[in-house]
Amino acid sequence: MSETGITESGLPFEPLYGPEALEGFDPEAQLGKPGEFPFTRGVYSSMYTGRPWTMRQYAGFGTAKESNERYRQLVANGTGGLSVAFDLPTQMGHDSDSAIAHGEVGKVGVAIDSIDDMRVLFDGLPLDQVSTSMTINAPAALLLLMYQLVAEENGVPGDKITGTIQNDVLKEYIARGTYIYPPAHSLRLITDIFAYCKAEVPRWNTISISGYHMAEAGASPAQEVAFTLADGIEYVRAAIKAGLDVDEFAARLSFFFVSRTTILEEVAKFRAARRIWAQVMRDEFGATNPKAQTLRFHTQTAGVQLTAQQPEVNLVRVAVQALAAVLGGTQSLHTNSYDEAIALPTDKSARLALRTQQVIAYETDVTKTVDPFAGSYAIEKLTDELEAEARKLMAQVEDLGGAVAAIEKGFQKNEIEKSAYRIAREIDGDERVVVGVNRFRLDEEEPYEPLRVDPAIEAQQAERLAALRAERDNDAVQKHLADLKAAAEGTDNVLHPMKEALRARATVGEVCNALREVWGVYVPPDAF
Repeated sequence: MSETGITESGLPFEPLYGPEALEGFDPEAQLGKPGEFPFTRGVYSSMYTGRPWTMRQYAGFGTAKESNERYRQLVANGTGGLSVAFDLPTQMGHDSDSAIAHGEVGKVGVAIDSIDDMRVLFDGLPLDQVSTSMTINAPAALLLLMYQLVAEENGVPGDKITGTIQNDVLKEYIARGTYIYPPAHSLRLITDIFAYCKAEVPRWNTISISGYHMAEAGASPAQEVAFTLADGIEYVRAAIKAGLDVDEFAARLSFFFVSRTTILEEVAKFRAARRIWAQVMRDEFGATNPKAQTLRFHTQTAGVQLTAQQPEVNLVRVAVQALAAVLGGTQSLHTNSYDEAIALPTDKSARLALRTQQVIAYETDVTKTVDPFAGSYAIEKLTDELEAEARKLMAQVEDLGGAVAAIEKGFQKNEIEKSAYRIAREIDGDERVVVGVNRFRLDEEEPYEPLRVDPAIEAQQAERLAALRAERDNDAVQKHLADLKAAAEGTDNVLHPMKEALRARATVGEVCNALREVWGVYVPPDAF
């Protein structure tokens, strides 16, 4: 962080905090008990004293077969939840043999073109025992339905599978860019997912409202909280407008945040986010179900803070970031591998990342008591200040008409870009120390052999697609795609015809193209 006396959010960071920091502080109203409103101290009464957080490892590369092998290794090494990374063509709803996919197949995640690939991806894995998170947004419905179909084929019904789809398209317009449809149609698809899961996949977390990617783009902790919760409010309003019960669907909402190396501010950030969300859900939306008031979240350590220089130092960074997430009360955690600033993680580096979590869980004492920082002069003051700053930004979003209207005006994107520019200036000016980059450099880096994706994967996927299209009943596929378009033009839930199209072996690109024909594609304002 910056060497000046300010936090990452630009707030004062005092060299000493004393009793005056808690002047006006009301422990009962602002803290409460763990597992009780306003959930500042955690969403469960026992937190990690009962059992540790879910240890996930984000993985996926190349073909479904290669990724399946990595998942089996992670499960064997003690991971409790899988977290799937998809390649860019899959994230954008394109098949591997599409011209636009050239050069990107299998590069930043696994290539999934059809249910055939999904069967291979989860072959031999106990889908009734592991919780699976899928980092997928615009085509989230497709991947969820394919997962459900594969589980059913293996004798696991929809009401027994657990996991999460990210499904947070609003942050794609703000920070990441893997959107397909315009915002209004994206919100329609998301509320259809909410309704479908309530009936068909009741234990599934229907959305992971994500601040992580905003933080990776340069958002400060206060911006991360504010813009993430503002997106959450927009989703809740859309679901209520669609006739869903807030106490039912909001209980399945989850969130996704980054964890930086600045431990104290990160702990305060997580506590402030819980408190704000609980108050918003109770006071603005009238949620009475405690589960609908709680902000449950997954955390990933900060990939943007990892360096290609002296990559082994990233082991230390990741350990510190993971500790911040645990002290902040995360429900699940992914620890980045030390070599991710260079290439895809190797088997060894992925295992070391998991071992980092296991050491914190089983060799330290931070799991022996709930919210160990509660009552700390510094933490409580930072929590209050972060809450106030986040609420101020949320009010600005509301003044612009809500998250979608603010996105269309470029507000969040502009604020994040200003924060990113400030950070870059501080690093360039040596105000912000990055070990191995602008301080404590080596004259010569040690050699490192990265894991590389075989470029032949693209041709292999194209061959699989050609075989699929030759073998399947194409008349049935076209019928189900026509049913999907009819639902998209009307008000019926699109997931039911979508599921039948995928069952008939329609491809990801074909299904997404059917919706593109009806809904169009989003073009950002600054693209004109």
